[in-house]
Amino acid sequence: QVQLVESGGGLVQAGGSLRLSCVTSGGLFRSATMGWYRQATGKQRDLVAAISSGGSANYADSVKGRFTISRDNARNTVSLQMNSLKPEDTAVYYCNYKRVTSDYWGKGTLVTVSS
Repeated sequence: QVQLVESGGGLVQAGGSLRLSCVTSGGLFRSATMGWYRQATGKQRDLVAAISSGGSANYADSVKGRFTISRDNARNTVSLQMNSLKPEDTAVYYCNYKRVTSDYWGKGTLVTVSS
């Protein structure tokens, strides 16, 4: 069983920054693909960014150039640095762990961007 715990969400004004972190336990973190997803009220959950075990990252077009995903294998942690935040970035952000057939989610952390 893999457990993921997100932190770092909150309320920020447009143009501001937040850093989300996700600590995992119980899995093989260094060989997993880690991702951040978000779900706004009334919308589906969408991929924001993901980083492979080898460190390759991909981003949703809407966050390219503003968000940066990173991982620390020594601390079993994946982070999402979010800059130049916009009101449309408001959502619950979820951490995801994928490895072979394993797929686990955190409970989410709320990010609210005020205009």
